[in-house]
Amino acid sequence: MFSPNQEEHCAPTKEPVKYGELVVLGYNGSLPNGDRGRRKSRFALYRRVKANGVKPSTVHILNSSQASKPVSCRGQHSISYTLSRNQTVVVEYCHDKDTDMFQIGRSTESPIDFVVTDTVSGSQGSEETPITQSTISRFACRVVCERSPPYTARIYAAGFDSSKNIFLGEKAAKWKNPDGHMDGLTTNGVLVMHPKGGFTEESKPGVWREISVCGDVYTLRETRSAQTRGKLVDSESNVLQDGSLVDLCGATLLWRTADGLFHTPTQKHLEALRQEINAARPQCPVGLNTLAFPSMQRSRALGSLEDKQPWVYLACGHVHGYHNWGHRSEQEPNAQRECPMCRAVGPYVPLWLGCEPAFYVDTGAPTHAFVPCGHVCSEKSAKYWAEIPLPHGTHAFHAACPFCAAPLSLTQGCSKLIFQGPID
Repeated sequence: MFSPNQEEHCAPTKEPVKYGELVVLGYNGSLPNGDRGRRKSRFALYRRVKANGVKPSTVHILNSSQASKPVSCRGQHSISYTLSRNQTVVVEYCHDKDTDMFQIGRSTESPIDFVVTDTVSGSQGSEETPITQSTISRFACRVVCERSPPYTARIYAAGFDSSKNIFLGEKAAKWKNPDGHMDGLTTNGVLVMHPKGGFTEESKPGVWREISVCGDVYTLRETRSAQTRGKLVDSESNVLQDGSLVDLCGATLLWRTADGLFHTPTQKHLEALRQEINAARPQCPVGLNTLAFPSMQRSRALGSLEDKQPWVYLACGHVHGYHNWGHRSEQEPNAQRECPMCRAVGPYVPLWLGCEPAFYVDTGAPTHAFVPCGHVCSEKSAKYWAEIPLPHGTHAFHAACPFCAAPLSLTQGCSKLIFQGPID
């Protein structure tokens, strides 16, 4: 999968080296109305034909009379730190032949390789859901990959704009480190969480940290945009691992290494699991009609419900066909429904298969549904995501479904599905 920005960079003669992929949480395999150009639900990073990485070189200290002049007359990349109205520190960056740089942000300008917009929780069926004001930076972050094995990928806050500049104004958090180099944080910050034990069945959540413009790791600020930085965490780094999460304050990205993706289920595998469930002809225990999961394409788009669509009572996990009785509220008929099998009361929702392979920690059968959205995946994948606290707003965290970003129930993040028939 290539972006338009990358096609020109990839070698035509042999398969280019793949560094990894960034996948946006909250989308079930594609954007609701389809992936378009640099705006998509996942972005593959390949080694470019020509390195475009940069590294710090010359430092300039400008007074007020110089600050209005162009920062770089030679077209070099630079980072400007405005200390006061009278003084700006400019760090020039020179070409680095050993790295490739990829930029992520809300802007559609050419320096951005991967355009990311705000993810609206649980509203995957409509891409046109209005965002009152985006909190994602136009030039949010950059990922720098080493061109030689082991192809280490590092993340940095902020991206270079069309003038090849990163500008940290007077109000931005910035400082001079003991070794003399300048650093800073972006307005809403770039947060990273590395899972303990990689991205496997045994993985556990790590600790959320903030990444600086120069790639250092800090504890979180008191609130997302506070001007005082957290404490430096010397023992941790900005190196992305398989399963690392990157939060841009409005969208959260999952980093999967090329090796990690090699061990994930493929689309063909997920489709085979879907067909296997349907071939077992699960039945509604009340209506005795045969149930069938919709196609992967319909599941991605959350299309209109089908007659054979499986529904579940999330409180107990009993799977039924749709029926219009047993509800406790006329206003929200599916919010509190009584299961006819065991009398448990809780949400009654349609089931949709999770179609994004990158979110799976194993290749197990789809046996569990997230509560309350009803997306289905393997048991270990469901339990993994139910334990991951994702940033929400300025200082809150909550677990969410990776396929639609709906916040999960605090008391029950996922439910084991109980099918009528030989499938169980």
